[in-house]
Amino acid sequence: MRLKLLLGSLAIAAATAGSALAADAVKIGFITKFPVPFFATMENAAKAYAEANPGVEIIFGQGTSATDIEGQIALIESMVTRGVQGIALTPVDPTVASALDKAIASGVKVVLMDNNIPDWDGRTALATTDNYNAGKIAGTYLKSVLKDGDTLGILEGVPGVPSLDDRVNGMLEGLQGVDVQIVGRGATNCTEELGINVAEDLLTANPDLKAIYAACGPPAAGAAQAVKNAGIDTDTFVLVGFDFCCGEEEALTAGIEDATVAQFPSKMAELGVDALVKAIRGEKVESLIDSGAALVTPDNMAQFK
Repeated sequence: MRLKLLLGSLAIAAATAGSALAADAVKIGFITKFPVPFFATMENAAKAYAEANPGVEIIFGQGTSATDIEGQIALIESMVTRGVQGIALTPVDPTVASALDKAIASGVKVVLMDNNIPDWDGRTALATTDNYNAGKIAGTYLKSVLKDGDTLGILEGVPGVPSLDDRVNGMLEGLQGVDVQIVGRGATNCTEELGINVAEDLLTANPDLKAIYAACGPPAAGAAQAVKNAGIDTDTFVLVGFDFCCGEEEALTAGIEDATVAQFPSKMAELGVDALVKAIRGEKVESLIDSGAALVTPDNMAQFK
């Protein structure tokens, strides 16, 4: 009799534990903007999180470009159809908010990563670099190497995307205190090809251009190529980027790029996924999670690889 009672108790305990584990299981979607190393690093960090947390299943999706709005909306809708409890994503444009509203209405929680959606209060949390302060890091560096009367060209990312605009506006604030003339600025959609084109236009229109600031990694690498093609003396020219990715390491090593601002995409993804999982499980999470940023130069870049 005692043995039967013991076995019965164990069976009940096992069933209860199994139910608890099943209830604790989480299925989420993870959506990034487009295929560049930065977002590949984020995906790898999310995969590592899932491996370290067996109760977490992650479905991955990615857009085709920095302006693939319809593609990201389709991914959001697909994730909801596949029964995710939450979505962690790097929003490609504020207009994806309507698709996220529908997801939330169906019970899906949303954590944004990398950049926010202004004036949208549907998110549970935002895991991101403080792009404005990170831009100030770049501006402060430029201030230290430029002087009154120098000229600067700006390679923007995608105008209207808050995180990318913040990188430019923060840089301009960090630059305050030195009278530098902004002689031109152009959108690059965060692509190397447009980075080359816009940089070439700036260099052609301004033969005495002293410096270029690029708000994304691929255009920074593109600007480095344009500077090299133009045969400019890199000892007297200043190129500063943002992201420390996509060819910037090579440009820094070659002495064409002087500095860039590194984000920590692995940390951003890990913190974003963790916040989403906790929120789904009913735990409290911070609404704003800063993943940090740092200045990278040829002298210290080894520690950021």
